Formats: sequence, structure tokens, C-alpha cells
Amino acid sequence: MNLDKSTLPPRLEESVPLELFKAEVQAWAERIGVTPKSITFRPMKRKWASCSSKGHLTFDTELLYQTAEVRRRVIVHELLHLKIPNHGPLFKALEKAYLEDA
Repeated sequence: MNLDKSTLPPRLEESVPLELFKAEVQAWAERIGVTPKSITFRPMKRKWASCSSKGHLTFDTELLYQTAEVRRRVIVHELLHLKIPNHGPLFKALEKAYLEDA
């Protein structure tokens, strides 16, 4: 996923409500067929999100100020790590398929 924070347009002035973001994550989780153990938010300097090996997802609070497209790409990327822990060919193919379908 190539979503470098420095190349994105300016952040939205208003944030998406936290519960709406979590609902987006849950909807995508159902579509992909995974169940995250937890969904948390905190400021992150270098990345948009992370996925632990135990299934805990952490998202950068700045994502709440990004467009639906950026949020969708980050959400799909992290949820796919619950199925595939690396960025190999299968991961990239699934990511492309889910993002092109949306």
C-alpha cells in the first residue's frame, strides 16, 4: 500500500466520528471474513495503522480526518494482515481485488 502521509492532500476540517470508523472496519472485516480482537486509536508518526500477530488493530487518529478512500485502503490493508501476515504476491492480489471491487 502506497499511502505516504507526506503526499496526501490536506486533512479534512471535520473528523469522521469514531463509531463510524469502527463500523467501517467491522463491515470490511465481515466482507473479508476476519474478526479483529480489538480496534484502537492513537497518534502514530510513521504509519497509518498496525496489526499485531494476535489480531489487535491500531489506527492513527489522523485517519479520522482523511477521505473515505484513504480510510478504506488502510482498513482493507490491515484487515488482510489477519489472513496473511506478509506483503507477498497473495496479499497484494487480495488487496487489489478488494480495493477494485469497492
